[in-house]
Amino acid sequence: MGKLTGRVALVTGGGRGIGRAIALAFAREGAKIALTSRTKSELDRVASEVHEGGGEAFTVIADFTDGTAIKSAVGDVIRRFGQLDILMNNAGGSIGDRAKLRALEHDDVLFEQNLFLNLISAYYATRAALPQMVKQDYGRIIFTGSGYAKRGSGPLAYTVAKHGLVGMTRSLAYQVPPSITVNTLNPGWTNTSLVDFDALAKLRGMTVDAVRAMIASENIQKRFMEPEELGPMAVLLASEEAKGITGQVISVDGGYRV
Repeated sequence: MGKLTGRVALVTGGGRGIGRAIALAFAREGAKIALTSRTKSELDRVASEVHEGGGEAFTVIADFTDGTAIKSAVGDVIRRFGQLDILMNNAGGSIGDRAKLRALEHDDVLFEQNLFLNLISAYYATRAALPQMVKQDYGRIIFTGSGYAKRGSGPLAYTVAKHGLVGMTRSLAYQVPPSITVNTLNPGWTNTSLVDFDALAKLRGMTVDAVRAMIASENIQKRFMEPEELGPMAVLLASEEAKGITGQVISVDGGYRV
């Protein structure tokens, strides 16, 4: 029997990268999986992988820059399964031209959009899930943070949002019943499509190879993480075994800037 047998897990931004890897890790441990993102083809691929492993998957297309759509998606999952035990708040990323995300040139609309996608969307999903978790007297809420959740070197709105997730983790942990835990899981530089080396090289005035080398040098292990490496820790935080872990910020990042 898996660690998550009988549980229902919703992974937002579950169509690729870290979200996909964590969804598959949850499924391997017996959880029924709900997936949301904006792209049906990506959701369908991950759902097929879950099914091929003998699991159950349910997909909901949702725009995580729209609060009403987020609440509706969570409601759809609860109606489909009659429960929601694990909420993996993974949706996030960067909106807009990176050159317009630096403080002196920052586009005001882009600031608000990036803040919504990376912080406020997680509030909406969590707010929609909490009544069900309280009702069933069990819940695991996990936010996908970032190395920038603890440091200040990232794009302005993104860094503000990821710091905000840490604050929400700690505040929320105090305000929910003890049967519900709240934690943030921080990846470092991870090998996903969200890492645009061409854009980073252009922004920093460097070659792509130089950017790759610089990024790899920023953690103790001198390498990029793979999305699958986040799975085991996410499974632990989602499990009954982790009932004593709450209000915590836990990094799986190869020792990023320690």
